[in-house]
Amino acid sequence: MSRSRHRRGRRSLAEFDGAALYDTVILVPARNEEVGVLTSLDSLARQSRRPDLIVVVVNNSTDRTEEFARQFADDESTPQTVVLNFEDNPHKKAGALNYGLNWLREAVGGRLTNTVRHVLVMDADTELHPKFIERARNVIASDPELGGVSAACLGRTDLWRNPWQRYLLGMQIIEYGRAANSRYRRDVHTMSGAGSFYRSEALQSLLDWRGQVFWEDHRNLVEDYETTLALKESGWKVTANQLCIAYTDLMPTLRELIQQRERWSRGTVDTLRGRGWTKFTWHSITTMILGLIGAAYILGWGSTQLVVAAKHGFAQQPLFWLLFSFWIVYPALRVRNLGWKAMLVEGLLIPELVYTVVRTYWLVSSIVKSYVTRVSAWK
Repeated sequence: MSRSRHRRGRRSLAEFDGAALYDTVILVPARNEEVGVLTSLDSLARQSRRPDLIVVVVNNSTDRTEEFARQFADDESTPQTVVLNFEDNPHKKAGALNYGLNWLREAVGGRLTNTVRHVLVMDADTELHPKFIERARNVIASDPELGGVSAACLGRTDLWRNPWQRYLLGMQIIEYGRAANSRYRRDVHTMSGAGSFYRSEALQSLLDWRGQVFWEDHRNLVEDYETTLALKESGWKVTANQLCIAYTDLMPTLRELIQQRERWSRGTVDTLRGRGWTKFTWHSITTMILGLIGAAYILGWGSTQLVVAAKHGFAQQPLFWLLFSFWIVYPALRVRNLGWKAMLVEGLLIPELVYTVVRTYWLVSSIVKSYVTRVSAWK
């Protein structure tokens, strides 16, 4: 059984009528997020352009997530907030998001476009930059064909306990920063689940087309990527913006990191297998193939050349020195926006090579699992 609760003393949405009363509505799915949900919600209260409504969907939680969300909702200084409890959700994050959207549609009269202009979807372990909504609104207003603006994700942490953990978290910070700096800006291939700002017409078009915005299937491990493809297939553009920043949690242990990345990579492979080679999937397929080739090159040919050079003398290997210089300079330049410490780590080469081994493992493992194992459903 599911239930919802409005803040006391505020009008319910059913009492409103008229066009575009809600400029920005936030959807926050939260499952066992008692540690970070208040931080995420507080970042919405601090926005320079405050949201008109926040909808928190607590789903399949066994901790105090709902209690903390209601604590935020009952604070009169925060934006209007509704907390929904979806106790039996078999469709993971996609199910929680659709549940919130369906509640919103019923509250505003059946169609999102009746009274809502924009919908922001964000994770409950994410903190948005104070100007995120303001900047995302400006970006989406610049082009009527834009269906969504994705956040540029950066890692947040200072909770390392030992040198290994500091290394692991540091490499994730570099990885996120590098990705934010190199993503396609005009036609981003994945809208980030950490923070994605949608035009309501785009979401309504998916509802009209297939009855759901986020595809409800227990095998859908990457609802953000699948929805990005669906938006493109229905004729919308999507983009990313470096000034729309979302700070997201990092994985503190190797086991948790591999589990997270295997889920993301496995979900991407599953989605690509289902759709095949199209004008909307070719970039992801090519990137994955090039990633495998690059890893094989660095770990295979590169390490072989290093052994040969050490055996016969480095002075006799001009090609090795040329490539070695490239391996140092290019990675360092790609993270210059993160500061000199990140550039130094990349320039040392060894830290990135170790992380490449880990990255190659989860990529290969994900591809194999996509073909030989089945995705378990939520109980």
